[in-house]
Amino acid sequence: MKVESLIFDMDGTLWDSAANVAASWNEVLERQADVDMKVTEADIKSVMGMPMDAIAYKLFGAYSEDRMTQLMDACGDYENEYLREHGGVLYDGVEDTIAKLSGSHRLFIVSNCQSGYIEAFLDYYGFGKYFKDILCWGDTKVSKGESIKILMEKNGIEDAAYVGDIQGDCDSARFAGIKFIHAAYGFGSVKDKDAEIHTFAELLDVVE
Repeated sequence: MKVESLIFDMDGTLWDSAANVAASWNEVLERQADVDMKVTEADIKSVMGMPMDAIAYKLFGAYSEDRMTQLMDACGDYENEYLREHGGVLYDGVEDTIAKLSGSHRLFIVSNCQSGYIEAFLDYYGFGKYFKDILCWGDTKVSKGESIKILMEKNGIEDAAYVGDIQGDCDSARFAGIKFIHAAYGFGSVKDKDAEIHTFAELLDVVE
């Protein structure tokens, strides 16, 4: 597959941060007088890839809309700090592969996360040098497909593939009019794809 640019999803594609996200959220929730709940790693994995407002309704739907927003903001802010210090589980081969890909392709990240989450990932691993631009739901408040289109227009991208692990990622790529590469080692299955990888390093064979 020949493409000029590669745009990456994060969770289930570049890393698995679910355990540390759950740990950080539980520290926040323990400090809330009106909250008697904990989130598990499985809870976090079940909402990975969803926009943050949808996550709020799924996990904190018992609370008022204002309180849901407060809880999500508090959890998200502390999550960014926690991940910047502790990182997550980086998938095998990610660093070597993106280093090689950055020599032949422009690399980008678009995620349905809060502002600051992608930056925490890049800061912890020192990967900022490999990526030309990033965009997230927290910046745009629109769907991932629309965010991909915004990033493409901003950076003059005409020929790209999106690399992600769930059906929503595939749908977003199709909405943006680009190819889709399924990270089959991630969190979900996909009905339609242009290529599939079972390890991150296989990406080199697909696009080189």
